[in-house]
Amino acid sequence: MLGRLSEGAATVSKIDFTHEANARSWVAGAADHPDFPVQNLPFGVFSAAGSLPRCGVAIGDHILDLAAAAGILPSAAADVASSGAAASLNPVFAHGAAGVDELRKAVFSILTDASRHDEVTPLLVQADACEMYLPFEIGDYTDFYTGIHHAENIGRQLRPDNPLMPNYKYVPIGYHGRSSSIRPSGVDVRRPLGQTKAPDAATPPVYGPTRRLDYELEMAIWVGKGNSLGQPIAIGDAGGHIAGLSLLNDWSARDVQAWEYQPLGPFLAKNFHSTVSPWVVTAQALAPFRVAQPARADSDPAPLPHLWDASDQAAGAFAIMMDVRMRTAKMRAENRPAFQLSKGSMTAMYWTPAQLIAHHASSGCNLAIGDLLGTGTLSGSDKASMGSMMEISLGGREPIGLPGGETRIFLEDGDEVVMGAYAEREGFRRIGFGECRACVVGA
Repeated sequence: MLGRLSEGAATVSKIDFTHEANARSWVAGAADHPDFPVQNLPFGVFSAAGSLPRCGVAIGDHILDLAAAAGILPSAAADVASSGAAASLNPVFAHGAAGVDELRKAVFSILTDASRHDEVTPLLVQADACEMYLPFEIGDYTDFYTGIHHAENIGRQLRPDNPLMPNYKYVPIGYHGRSSSIRPSGVDVRRPLGQTKAPDAATPPVYGPTRRLDYELEMAIWVGKGNSLGQPIAIGDAGGHIAGLSLLNDWSARDVQAWEYQPLGPFLAKNFHSTVSPWVVTAQALAPFRVAQPARADSDPAPLPHLWDASDQAAGAFAIMMDVRMRTAKMRAENRPAFQLSKGSMTAMYWTPAQLIAHHASSGCNLAIGDLLGTGTLSGSDKASMGSMMEISLGGREPIGLPGGETRIFLEDGDEVVMGAYAEREGFRRIGFGECRACVVGA
């Protein structure tokens, strides 16, 4: 199995020695780490006490300083690692997928070779003593709407007779979001202000704090290779433009959204804050976890040719499980663990990540390294896998019961939302994404 393409020519990632399930790192605690064993090696930006932000690789509960490690790596990998002195991953990924892959293999080798212990150990820092930052300098952010169950659930609330718009199954629906308000995990979310209106037509709108603050469970797709303006990306090449994935919480003010979204779609209800997990799990690390895209219903239209590639359909989805948990202020005071609200799969996407890339660039739009694409809320087919409170509470009609006797229909001040995800497949080591966490504070 080692060395073959990961199921399809539309992907560039290969399964190799870095994916061996039996491989173990000598770094203490890494072998049994639930998220960051040596088979993962995600990239991020960190700073230790008194130091400037720089790029690193997670291994267990530690971070390897990439630029500091350049001097002990082979020359090809050292050139890429030296780019890690920057405060974003953009210069690292400017070396291309081959360069990042070369670096990942070299890091894997020194972290699994016990004879390198003494020279590598000084280059490791304890992760819990570091501050994490946005992994990329984000030029543009686009949020898609690929979770078909979410689209149907929300559509039934807003348009009972016509849940899905007729274009949904022909074209990946998305909107351009606000990159300036994206923050890394751990940064508080201030309750947004906005204009809302009661359903009564005679009642004028009012301005004030949202009363229907919600989360959205999504995955972030990072662009690792751009394209020139006016040059579309072929669907068969689109997978090679993906740097990797992170978790994304696209916070939403549902009452603001209900008033403003027609006729041009989301605006202030979505632009106040988005939270992204700080570690980028690379496309190469995810090579073993590519799976077939779920088949469309026989009655669904076939995608147009520029969005269709057989190998992408055969292996363009990811075997990633996602979950969202919540802790209220009362639960924290009582030392209660976070309560799981839902758990579902990334295969809820109606379109593959490659189709999103290809569609985005199909007009000639130029993507760039560090651009962020959100999948949209990924809900499953049942209530236990719904990715937003809007769905779980049926628009506020059915309160959600929490430990300690509390209930919620939407988020209140002091509520903390924690998202997690992991990739798992038989024959390979499970790898994770870390946490995407934020607490709601008052306006």
